Amino acid sequence: MDRVSSMLSFVKVVDTGGFGSAARQLNLSASVVTTRVKSIEERLGVRLLNRTTRSVSLTEAGRAYYDRCVQILSEIEHAEEAAQVLQSKPRGILRLNTSPGIPALIARSVAEYGVRYPDVTIHMAATSRMLDLVEEGYDLAIWYATKADPGLIVRRLADYRMVACASPEYFARHGRPEHPSELTKHNCVIFYDSPILGRDGREWHFTGPDGEFSLRTSGNLETNSAIAFRRAALLGQGIIMTPAPLVFDDLKSGALVSILSDFLPKQFSIDAFYPHRAHLPAKVRTFIDLLVEDLRQIDRDPLADNEQRDPVIQAVSASDPRPAPKRKSSAVKVPGST
Repeated sequence: MDRVSSMLSFVKVVDTGGFGSAARQLNLSASVVTTRVKSIEERLGVRLLNRTTRSVSLTEAGRAYYDRCVQILSEIEHAEEAAQVLQSKPRGILRLNTSPGIPALIARSVAEYGVRYPDVTIHMAATSRMLDLVEEGYDLAIWYATKADPGLIVRRLADYRMVACASPEYFARHGRPEHPSELTKHNCVIFYDSPILGRDGREWHFTGPDGEFSLRTSGNLETNSAIAFRRAALLGQGIIMTPAPLVFDDLKSGALVSILSDFLPKQFSIDAFYPHRAHLPAKVRTFIDLLVEDLRQIDRDPLADNEQRDPVIQAVSASDPRPAPKRKSSAVKVPGST
């Protein structure tokens, strides 16, 4: 029998002075209340109440038990109130896991969230592999297109495409590739542990008239730091392949110039992953909603014509979770290569 329910019945009997009155307040039958109190006495092996036909009174053991029951029931009530507050109002610690490139993309959203919800502290860990959210105690993961544990709920936040780009200075010195096969003659900055480019970051994927193909690139810098990766391109070290949102401002300002866009039409997704669909905490729900709101503002290619602009990222407003996207990973021979 539920000990908490039995405790509550016992306290109500004492507070109201009888089994019948306690039963009415609890919306139970008197026999159920009587059975619950008897079960406590039998389990403890002590008499808690002195009963007469007209009244009940506490024994010495009953008084001690009553005082502790009141305290325990009060603590349970406070615990439930605290849980309900966390569910209805964002507060506490939001433990967030991301892929290495995500923090730079969502930094503005994180800052804005802190202003909107000062009672929430964001703990953000960027890792090369998605953490086990349940095992590690994380509330949410934000990743570029990746396959996650099938037990997780997935919500698509935005669609984006990949961009190959470098600085104008680099192209002035080394020329501008017109076909992916020409990348083998260029210094390519490698971002390893990428969900899209593979573990070593060298496998760059394209789409041509004959379908999808990939080629192996090489260069004199390999990193999993989004900051170092972007800076290398800005400083003219080489060509990078990156999710377009990470260099949106650089493309818009002309600090970086995109290439091979005809061979990179394929879209990928930025997804939110979380352990449970039901009773999503307010801190998680509001953070996801803000990300969708902010990502919607980075939705066009800044270099494209106003009349014929191609989306580099499109935010998704629908709240229905969906399965993680699947991508073909098989490489085929580069057209025109030997």
